Amino acid sequence: MYDAKGHAAKEPILDEHILLVKKLAYQLKAKLPANIDVDDLIQAGIIGLLDAMGRYENTRQAQFETYATLRIRGAMVDELRSMDWTPRSVRQSMRKIETAITEVQQKIGRTPTENEIANKLNVSLAEYQKMLANGIGHQLFYFEDFTNEDDGEHFLDHFHKESSADSLQDLIDHGLQDALAQCIEGLPEREKLLMGLYYEQELNLKEIGAVMGVTESRVSQLHSQAVARIRDILRGQKWIGEA
Repeated sequence: MYDAKGHAAKEPILDEHILLVKKLAYQLKAKLPANIDVDDLIQAGIIGLLDAMGRYENTRQAQFETYATLRIRGAMVDELRSMDWTPRSVRQSMRKIETAITEVQQKIGRTPTENEIANKLNVSLAEYQKMLANGIGHQLFYFEDFTNEDDGEHFLDHFHKESSADSLQDLIDHGLQDALAQCIEGLPEREKLLMGLYYEQELNLKEIGAVMGVTESRVSQLHSQAVARIRDILRGQKWIGEA
């Protein structure tokens, strides 16, 4: 349906994609603590959907649902950040861990252990593991990873304007999927198993703990460490910028 000016009418599009918003909200909620209200995620997702509707150009061939999904998820992540779910202090702490991983790996020529990373940070193993536990929710990507600080333009907007293809497919075609696969393949075996269970099998932390025979909190620590390793590699490959 289109309005008098030939633009797609918003209400039918909104109604058509509200189930997508709810689906993404519940998928994200399954990986978050119980105190996070799914209704807050849904409301944020609707804002992201409206933003996508406003930015999307009907003359482009990119699939709207793919573009909208990226905007909806981003809005939900921003909502979590506004609730201090992953405050900047945590991201800064995880950035220190990423840097330590890089420096130790360059020195010893292999993937560093937890003890070696802790030593580089000049903290005890227990303190390092506490840093990892505090990093729960640390993600592979944040919106600001793809923002041009000079003009504030979002990386995805740039892709959308420069290409007539699917925005997400552009990222895949540019090698991001292969880069992620290589990163995960290079992880220590336990972390590689964890990432497979978490992202491919979509198990929650408790279920992963049962499979791996460790506590849920230990799964959280290992997940944060795996994400730090991957982000460090992707930063070196210029997939993400300095946070």
